[in-house]
Amino acid sequence: MQRRRDIAASPVRRAAETWTTITDLVADTLDHSPAIKRSEVVAVLSAVADVGQRLVAGGHLSEYPIVLVAEHVHLSIFTVSGADAIGLDENLNAVPGAAQATDWMLHIPAPPPLTDVVTAAVAGTEKLTTDAAVAAKAASRADPLDMDALARMAAEGKL
Repeated sequence: MQRRRDIAASPVRRAAETWTTITDLVADTLDHSPAIKRSEVVAVLSAVADVGQRLVAGGHLSEYPIVLVAEHVHLSIFTVSGADAIGLDENLNAVPGAAQATDWMLHIPAPPPLTDVVTAAVAGTEKLTTDAAVAAKAASRADPLDMDALARMAAEGKL
């Protein structure tokens, strides 16, 4: 299921606080899966906190989202800065759909002039990528409908 979340950045939050909010949103979303440990998600995002904060502070995430892809979840996370951030009605609740997820990938944008820094930060990690095609490909495989639930409803005569 494709979702979008907008997170208030400066002047509502400093870059470090904004990155923590993004980390919590991703971790809370994946925490619904018994196969994914929240602490591992937090550790992965904490390892790239410096780069994440630079993306926030530079305003890059207002144009290029961070994209979480897991079974039944495709979440684009943007930041909003300036006057628009002050009145932003945020939804920081976990995104539904990840309860059956067994794996996940987080696309971190690598816009200029941070391309080399972001690429180096995610190199060698198995849960982070700068490859937008990975997020798009995984999202296209994610079935937005729970086919098992539909089959059960049909068998029960509810359709």
